[in-house]
Amino acid sequence: MSEELISKKDLLDMAGISYGQLYRWKRKDLIPEEWFVRKSTFTGQETFFPKEKILERIDKIQTMKENLSLDELADMFSPNVTELHFTNDELVKRNIVSGAVMDLYLEHEKGGSHFDFSRILEVYVLEKLLQSGEINLDEGKMLLQVVKDNRGLIKQKNGEIVLTRKLGVSSCFLLINTEEIKFEQGTKIVVQLSLVKCMEEMKAKLL
Repeated sequence: MSEELISKKDLLDMAGISYGQLYRWKRKDLIPEEWFVRKSTFTGQETFFPKEKILERIDKIQTMKENLSLDELADMFSPNVTELHFTNDELVKRNIVSGAVMDLYLEHEKGGSHFDFSRILEVYVLEKLLQSGEINLDEGKMLLQVVKDNRGLIKQKNGEIVLTRKLGVSSCFLLINTEEIKFEQGTKIVVQLSLVKCMEEMKAKLL
């Protein structure tokens, strides 16, 4: 699960942007501070980035900046929670979640019909993975419990949900700002899902 890195020079060439643009976006919090990875090389200290994440983010910025200001984009990409509140019926109507998955969530979570940002994220992740067929119902409940137990941490950090299987036994983990993790031989990674990416998708649908 080691992440491929790209150097700053290669990033600027590949994305067709300037040094100034990159650091302006950093100052505006469009690109997280932790994506700027300092490493020692034979020429001294250089800056690297998680290749897949940074290229996807720059593509989104360039696509969306025609219609949104940088401040609006920063709010879209921020892991910090905005004050969003919806009822379960509104979320179903907005196609954030299907009626079947909403019923499953409410049966397990029992938090009432009003949803704040944390609960919307939980039901959105559950919907995304169940509808994809990547996980079964029991794994969905396990995943949901891990996300619920770490609501406060998820609001402030870049987290990833990882679900693994080995010999028919599933395990679920929340990774925070992790560059690399090793599992024992024979472990299959079933799901590796960025919660920040889910937040962005969800906000785009709700705002």
